[in-house]
Amino acid sequence: MALETAAVETAKHERETPIRVLVAKPGLDGHDRGAKVMVRALRDAGMEVIYTGLFQTPDMIAEAALQEDVDVIGLSILSGAHLAIFPRIMETLRTRGLDDVLVIAGGTIPEDDIDEVKRLGVAAVFGPGTSLREAVAFIRANAPIRHDAA
Repeated sequence: MALETAAVETAKHERETPIRVLVAKPGLDGHDRGAKVMVRALRDAGMEVIYTGLFQTPDMIAEAALQEDVDVIGLSILSGAHLAIFPRIMETLRTRGLDDVLVIAGGTIPEDDIDEVKRLGVAAVFGPGTSLREAVAFIRANAPIRHDAA
């Protein structure tokens, strides 16, 4: 019984800890309206959100994720360069020890490329027309739960 109570208390504490999300615009894509809309939706859902801005390199994204101690990285891309830049981002995250961070993507990624993007380690792809609620719910359900020693 005590073990059950401890598990419930731990789960309650973990749910109260805000999910930290880094939203990044990799590559030379200069359109960020969708990313800014997502940032606001995540913030309004009670998450802590860090927006890196435009023209981020894989190293810049990994460094920001490491420095900000994020649970989730959202990559927003409209340029069509996802199959060129996502592998470099995922490898950079792994070499920095960030392979426990949930990575998701949004933007204009063709349906034919989604399986390949997921094989790289991107957990989900949210294309145009995806509801903000759906993306928020996915993050809530899949963001890693921290077990940091306090």
